Amino acid sequence: MSIAAERKAEVIKTNANKAGDTGSPEVQVAILSERITNLTNHFKTHVKDNHSRRGLLKLVSTRRSLLDYLKKRDEARYKALLEKHNIRR
Repeated sequence: MSIAAERKAEVIKTNANKAGDTGSPEVQVAILSERITNLTNHFKTHVKDNHSRRGLLKLVSTRRSLLDYLKKRDEARYKALLEKHNIRR
């Protein structure tokens, strides 16, 4: 499940470090978290949708890689991001 353009712009705006920032780890993790949440809600009604479940696992893996990168670079930003998006590690 993708997110609407308006919602994506809102997520980018709330998590950007500066104007026009779409590539920072914080923004990427926020977008991935939004997509993961949407897919999780999708699976509550479509239990047997295994093709989308594979995509969900790929999104979770990508988000985990970004979080590992951020933890290695700046642990304060990493911890703030985990608290902001309620991500368990």
